[in-house]
Amino acid sequence: MTTPQLKLYNTLTRAKERFVPIDPANVRLYACGPTVYDFAHIGNGRMAIVFDLLFRLLRQTYGADHVTYVRNITDVDDKINARAARDYPDLPLNQAIRKVTEGTAAQYQADVTALGCLEPTIQPRATDNIAEMQTLIAALVARKHAYVANGEVLFDVKSMPDYGQLSGRNLEDNLAGARIAVEAHKHNPADFVLWKQSSDGEPGWDSPWGRGRPGWHIECSAMSERYLGQLFDIHGGGLDLIFPHHENEIAQSRCAHGTHAMANVWMHNGFLQVEGQKMSKSLGNFYTIAQLLETTDFGGRKWPGDVLRLGMLMTHYREPIDFTVKRLEEAETKLRDWQRAAQGATLTESDGPDQSVIKELADDLGFHRATVALDVIAKKANRDGGDIARHCLAATLRFLGFGLDTLLATEADTAEPPHLATAIADRLAALNAKDFAKADAIRTELADQGITLMDYKDEAGARQTKWEIKR
Repeated sequence: MTTPQLKLYNTLTRAKERFVPIDPANVRLYACGPTVYDFAHIGNGRMAIVFDLLFRLLRQTYGADHVTYVRNITDVDDKINARAARDYPDLPLNQAIRKVTEGTAAQYQADVTALGCLEPTIQPRATDNIAEMQTLIAALVARKHAYVANGEVLFDVKSMPDYGQLSGRNLEDNLAGARIAVEAHKHNPADFVLWKQSSDGEPGWDSPWGRGRPGWHIECSAMSERYLGQLFDIHGGGLDLIFPHHENEIAQSRCAHGTHAMANVWMHNGFLQVEGQKMSKSLGNFYTIAQLLETTDFGGRKWPGDVLRLGMLMTHYREPIDFTVKRLEEAETKLRDWQRAAQGATLTESDGPDQSVIKELADDLGFHRATVALDVIAKKANRDGGDIARHCLAATLRFLGFGLDTLLATEADTAEPPHLATAIADRLAALNAKDFAKADAIRTELADQGITLMDYKDEAGARQTKWEIKR
């Protein structure tokens, strides 16, 4: 398989770099998954889509059997405890927590599958890796990077001279600008918890430091090491995770193992706002993936998963995205045009994407430029003798996570207005007679009724017209 010159923007170096895997036979990617205390929101969906696209590109570049993608599930967290106590007050806490996390984890998987995401190679749960977390914490204590105080184990940030490289934060500035008093048992305000005590009413595990539970950051350090090793290729997540989560992951992992890095490349997707405003429950613009798929709460209609996927990808992954009804309507129009142009193609398992699209994606997931390449292929597919392009387009859409099933189902449910066939026939007759004023008038009249016409030529070179309901 030919390897393109894959380039990725590395948050750690603030530069776009040529990607060189540690081992091309085992390219390793880790992305922070959901904390399953509630249904995933559309910001979570963006992260899942971005790193699914990267996963697909890596598989295409190095071979599907040579890429390992780990996306964790955080199922131990104070928010989960609170949700369990609220929703299942009559159950013992551990049983209540299991009911919450199993339900929300299953919903998350269903949601991201609807968004066209492949299942990662491994999806570890934090609660299945407590022993690994304790081993990592013990190593940090032994190396004098962590200390025990007031029943907690805390990471000593001053023990790491270059703490703050990822976020660009100067530790001394952080300490000087701290607005909260230093807790009595902390050496410094920035020291963070690796292990904390659990009361009788909280989930906990026995440990050398007493019955307790892990801090948030140690979970990903332990799971990534277990499944990908002490040093791996790419670590990803949302921009909001750079500090403190990813910064602290790096500190834990490097200091526990004495390594120069945790991951060679750090990638982060940008923030998401809704209709020009920060998404929040208080503003009434907080949407879960399930809401968008299953209700008419956003824009008065349900949104197919493939439309949501394209709507997310139309903005470069590192840029902030304004999630709007207009954006989704534009995405749906473009996607359906591509899918119609690809209809009729029969694919085999080995059929791969067009290299012009791969070339654009290889430049830091340049999806916008990839859409230009897709438009070119679609135009060829709509021309006389476009069978090769049609086949190529179908294979490329499949690679990108877009199928034809949604289009076929949508059009099967859309009955043709009784007057439409006559109007299209009259317009074609007018065009053939060069009566363009009449043809334009018919198009305008149909547009006013919410019907869009698209002209193309069939295999014999004759002018034909397709239609769709304008959304």
